[in-house]
Amino acid sequence: MTTTHRQRRTWAVVTPVVFLLAGGLFAVSAANSEGTDLRPGRTTDLAGLVQVENRHLRDLRAESRSLTKQVEALSATKDDLGSHRVRDAVRRLKGPAGLKKVTGEGVTVTLSDAPREVRDSSDQDINTLVVHQQDIQAVVNAMWAAGAEAVTIEGQRVVTTTGIQCAGSTVQVNGLYFPQPYEITAIGDVDAIEQRITDDGYLQVYRAQAAEPDIAIGWDMHSGYGLVAPPYTGPIRAEYAKPVS
Repeated sequence: MTTTHRQRRTWAVVTPVVFLLAGGLFAVSAANSEGTDLRPGRTTDLAGLVQVENRHLRDLRAESRSLTKQVEALSATKDDLGSHRVRDAVRRLKGPAGLKKVTGEGVTVTLSDAPREVRDSSDQDINTLVVHQQDIQAVVNAMWAAGAEAVTIEGQRVVTTTGIQCAGSTVQVNGLYFPQPYEITAIGDVDAIEQRITDDGYLQVYRAQAAEPDIAIGWDMHSGYGLVAPPYTGPIRAEYAKPVS
């Protein structure tokens, strides 16, 4: 048999095997992907990425709430004096801990970056043209100092474990990411809250910069009725300190 004939025969055997293997790989990929892309394109849109991460976190929180309800249902089956006392204490503390909805009159402050045309043309330091974590924190602190009953940032209830952190062009609150503008609402005595915000030295500087045309950072404050502060729905970390004996 000539070399040419042997090569043709080899390819006649190898080619069907290659096609069978390729077909098998396609079948395995289709089964594993369940109709989705095994290698999707990288997400480059920040707003889209934020939405995906927030949706994932909300799903996890919903699952956590479901499990918590199951635990509470099982705990309720214990019918002794000690269990009743603990459950009564938990019910009393839910309000102060921010685990119950609060409605009423209050004040809303909205902070936003300077308009793009100002940011593009201004000679001011870029840091004066955008909202920072400390700006939001200053508003929240003034609201608490005025005796607010409940405070929310972008609808997220502010509790003792709430952290406010800048993350690129967004702000993270209770693990969720929000782009500007940032809406901060306090439920409580309107006059007391507005007065405390007006008198706050840090916020006086912020408002003065908001009034300068070459800074024009966003500021709005208004009162309202029937405001709602939803309960905190994030994870609750059970931590405590015990004195050394």
